[in-house]
Amino acid sequence: QVQLVESGGGLVQAGGSLRLSCAASGRTFSSYAMGWFRQAPGKERELVTAINWRGDTIYYANSVKGRFTISRDNAKNTVYLQMNSLKPEDTAVYYCAARVGSPLARDYDSWGQGTQVTVSS
Repeated sequence: QVQLVESGGGLVQAGGSLRLSCAASGRTFSSYAMGWFRQAPGKERELVTAINWRGDTIYYANSVKGRFTISRDNAKNTVYLQMNSLKPEDTAVYYCAARVGSPLARDYDSWGQGTQVTVSS
């Protein structure tokens, strides 16, 4: 497993932007698929976006397509989530996760502690 630490959450007005970062420990970061999940109060956790180890396979949930961008820097052991045109419904705790293999699976086995994103209307 790999240890993950998210940062960059906060409070932003609707239409604003935030960039989340997820720093990973370990020498094998480049072999992991990375995902960003979110969980809003009273709702199930959902996969927002994911990227494979090479960065050439990317998934976005329909709700964030065209607004969110995932990227990774394997030299820095970091994955990013750029969130633009934020909406109140994007309010949630955002989690970074890692797994070996396809980024599209849901059984991620390494998780960060989460970072709160709050979008005010």
